[in-house]
Parts: sequence; C-alpha cells; structure tokens
Amino acid sequence: MPHLPAETEPIPLSAVQHAVYCLRQAALIHLERLWAENRFTAEGDVLHAVADKGGTRRGRGVRRAMSLPLASTRLNLTGMADLVEFSPGPTGERAFPVEYKRGKPKLHRADEVQLCAQALCLEEMTGQPVPEGALYYAETHRRVTVPFDADLRSLTEATVAALAQVFATLQTPAPTPHKSRCRGCSLHELCRPETFARPVKAWRDRMLSQSLGGP
Repeated sequence: MPHLPAETEPIPLSAVQHAVYCLRQAALIHLERLWAENRFTAEGDVLHAVADKGGTRRGRGVRRAMSLPLASTRLNLTGMADLVEFSPGPTGERAFPVEYKRGKPKLHRADEVQLCAQALCLEEMTGQPVPEGALYYAETHRRVTVPFDADLRSLTEATVAALAQVFATLQTPAPTPHKSRCRGCSLHELCRPETFARPVKAWRDRMLSQSLGGP
C-alpha cells in the first residue's frame, strides 16, 4: 500500500477521477492549473450545486451529510463527498458515499474509482468498513450501486500511486491519444494530443524507412 511523504501536496479526490480518464488531463488540471469549460463540465457544475449546499438531514434512521470533507493520511488524499448516508450498525454508523454525475454510466471506471477513493477515506476516518456506495446519474435519474471489491480497490490505489508520482516529480505525462476520450475532453484544445503525437509518428516512419533501406 502506498505511503507518501508528509511534505507532499495532498492529492484532490477529483484528480483521481481525472487520472483514470487520462493521467495527462489530471496533471494539466491539478499541476498546470489549466481548465476549460464545455457543455459537459457546465452540466456537472449545475448538478453539484445541489450537493454543495452542505448540511445534515435525518430520515428513516439514516443520517445524510452533504458536502462532507474527506481525507486519508495513508493515501494523502483530500476532498469532498457530495453525499454520505450514515446508517446505524452493530459497531457504529456505517457510511455509504453517493457521488452525483451528469450523463449516464460510462464504459471506463473513472467514476467508480473516485467513489472508491471516497470510501477509503471514510474507512480511515470512521474505523468502519465501507463495502459499497452509489453513483447517481442525472440523465437516467437512477442510482447505480458500486461494490468496493478487491479489484476496484486495487485499481484505486494504483491510480493514487500514479498520481503521487506525478505530484512528486511535477512532470506532466506525454499524451497518449484516445479518439473518443480526447473528443469529449474539455482540455482538448489546450492539450493538443495530435500535435505531440505527430513528431513521434514522423520519427517512427523515418526509422522504419531507414530499416528497409530507404533514404
């Protein structure tokens, strides 16, 4: 399990989601402080405005805390949970994190990893296991339950470790163009992955030509 030096800047929970989607995107946002709005980010801002009001409510034996600050010393994470529902259990309250997302469930696991990172923080903060949480998608108006199994926990900790390396070296990774993800990324014009990839392609073509006896 990764442990980071105390002097390392804390890793935002939001960066974990960005890193699963694209590690370069995470570095551009959280190291180089670049950001650009598009339709998707604007819709996300509107959705989170509800959760960002904060506060605690009770109903049917469940305590609901909105905009709850989270942190993990072991993983050097910090951030905010949209909603955490606390239910009574045999050894104390058990936390159930809920993250609000625009759109609908995705093919990649970025949302699940962000939610799992929140669960790891809650486990450290409460001393209680957090076996599952939920993602609420605005397009479908439904919750998707996410079990925090061994595979998801391993992916989450590996993502945090990769981010820790980026934060420690202050080096933004080179782009690895991905057609569909790059197209939907709000930072596409700032990142310009094709521009970076073009010299690499030219060098590769030149080496191939030389190996085949070309000029």
